[in-house]
Amino acid sequence: MDAEAAKYVGAGLAAIGVGMAALGVGNVFGSFLESALRNPAAADSQQGRLFIGFAAAELLGLLAFVVAMILLFVA
Repeated sequence: MDAEAAKYVGAGLAAIGVGMAALGVGNVFGSFLESALRNPAAADSQQGRLFIGFAAAELLGLLAFVVAMILLFVA
């Protein structure tokens, strides 16, 4: 395998992280809705944790995207 093919394989593997971030965001919001419907009085106090979980999942997705772009265009 030459270096150009290895760059594409590495970028493709790094792009899997973007899909996993989408699953993580769905899991965060799904869990929040499940708990909010179970106990509506506590939903307001959990909203801050919802946004922190969303931000963490999106950060990992953006990092995976950046790694893929670095592998394609810089390395």
